[in-house]
Amino acid sequence: MSASNKKQHAVDSDTISGILKRVIAENGRDHIRGYAFAIGCLAVVAATTGFTASIMETVINEAFANKRADIVLYVCGAILGAFVLRGFATYGQAVALSKIGNNIVARYQRRLYAHLMALSVGYFNETRSAQLAAQISQNVSGIRDVLNLTVTSIARDLLTLIGLVGVMFAKDWLLSIIVFVAAPPLLLGLRYVSRRLRSATREAIEVNSRVLGAMQETIQGITIVKAFTMESELRGKVETIISRAENRANRIARLSERTAPMTETFAGLAISAVLAYSAFRAIYADVPPGAFFAFVVALLMAYDPARRLARLQVSLERAAVNARMVYEILDTVPHQRDKPDAKELAFTSAAVELRDVRFKYANGDEVLKGVNFVAEGGKTTALVGPSGAGKSTVISLIPRFYDPASGQILIDGQDIADVTKQSLRKGIAYVSQQPYLFEGSIRDNIRYGRIEATDAEVEEAARLAYAHDFILAQPQGYDTPVGENGMTLSGGQRQRLSIARALVRNAPILLLDEATSALDTESELAVQKALDHAMSGRTVIVIAHRLSTVVNADKIIVMKDGSVVEEGTHVDLARRPDGLYARLHNLQGQSPDGETPEAPAGVEIH
Repeated sequence: MSASNKKQHAVDSDTISGILKRVIAENGRDHIRGYAFAIGCLAVVAATTGFTASIMETVINEAFANKRADIVLYVCGAILGAFVLRGFATYGQAVALSKIGNNIVARYQRRLYAHLMALSVGYFNETRSAQLAAQISQNVSGIRDVLNLTVTSIARDLLTLIGLVGVMFAKDWLLSIIVFVAAPPLLLGLRYVSRRLRSATREAIEVNSRVLGAMQETIQGITIVKAFTMESELRGKVETIISRAENRANRIARLSERTAPMTETFAGLAISAVLAYSAFRAIYADVPPGAFFAFVVALLMAYDPARRLARLQVSLERAAVNARMVYEILDTVPHQRDKPDAKELAFTSAAVELRDVRFKYANGDEVLKGVNFVAEGGKTTALVGPSGAGKSTVISLIPRFYDPASGQILIDGQDIADVTKQSLRKGIAYVSQQPYLFEGSIRDNIRYGRIEATDAEVEEAARLAYAHDFILAQPQGYDTPVGENGMTLSGGQRQRLSIARALVRNAPILLLDEATSALDTESELAVQKALDHAMSGRTVIVIAHRLSTVVNADKIIVMKDGSVVEEGTHVDLARRPDGLYARLHNLQGQSPDGETPEAPAGVEIH
């Protein structure tokens, strides 16, 4: 099943109202006090704006027409007070909305991270990680913008517009009607623009996430890019994506800015009509200019809130698209949820058994075709076979990175599908083919195996993994930062830290997926000694690309084409003349100096 089919949309509808309802339901109650304060401040801004326009009639008639000096100081003081109050109210609402917005962004970042941690490994295999990270970083602010745009538009712009329109009707109702004659065509035009903007915005976000994703992947794989001289090819590929993003951005700009000629034309028609009508009244009817001046001031001051309200649907459409894409991630249902009655896994001997296990990856062929074997508790079981036999898939099923299509995996007789993943994975230490180190110090990376481990336990695990000496040689010892994915360390050093992380976990089951594949011969021998010590008393399932490293395993499982074809000890399997293990062993036969030579050309053995 593709990732797109997995996404279950909980959004009420595909409209702005549906997104708005969900955002308010999830955030409104927690921030009701902050929004109430911001709305109060915005109401003060609206009131002082309306007061400023209304008092203009008194200024013109009393100060300029009637020349009353006694009233000038009162009027000027009132205007000063209104502007001071407006300034503090503007400051208050801006700070309040910023704090609420920042909290909402942080909240959804936490939710997204927690939800991503709950999703299965399969989800990430089907979704490009770099593109996913870019999409999250771009879209999470859409939730904040939906609320803030709504609050500011209703509490500031709508209230301000209502107050100013009230002033306009109070001063001259006929002029007010003239102004609003042109409003319906404007609203219809803006609605048409917002509908077209919705699809364009979504396309732009997806393309921009691909641009950022491609750049991130290039940075992460820069050594491969340089080694294979891929600069020109990747530059052309990224430039093509950037050109698409530019075209989408230009289209959005054209659609968004179409509101400007609409609103400006509307404003021009309204103001010119008002001026013409008022001029004729002043010339031929000798009407005092105060009411007209107050009306014009109110009309001009109403232009900005009216323009913002006219663009509100366009702005909300863009924010809603961002919010909707965040919800698509949050609404993705984890496919590996614990059963309602799941129990804690109780480890005794830590024996692992696979019963008729079948598995295939999404949109792929069957990888495991009825696998059966038992890894006895406290003993070492090795999986060997040619590349593509399904060995790594078996390793990934035991910690439930994936679930089998059919069959059972049991630990001490308990089906792992019936226990909590947390208790299952706490009892497993895992070392993958590709060691991964996280941001932080060497000590931090080893301690990730068991957070409560002491410094002494961390250092003991490093000694067992033959990493202690090279760690002490680092500039800050165990406190040395590892750099991005440990780029300051060699491949063998990174692998030994990964093994130390597994050892400090002190789990009853140890999974080694070609854990020594990144080591040179000398390091491999040293780590193999450490692993031999660490394997004592644990159930170990190990994959090795060199058969010489598993000759001492208690049991060897030979796999081919997703099935178990042979099973036994090294001695038993090596004596079977027609067996697959014997053939692989002969291909990797010992040289006179005791080292395992490379397999002949064309033979791929893992």
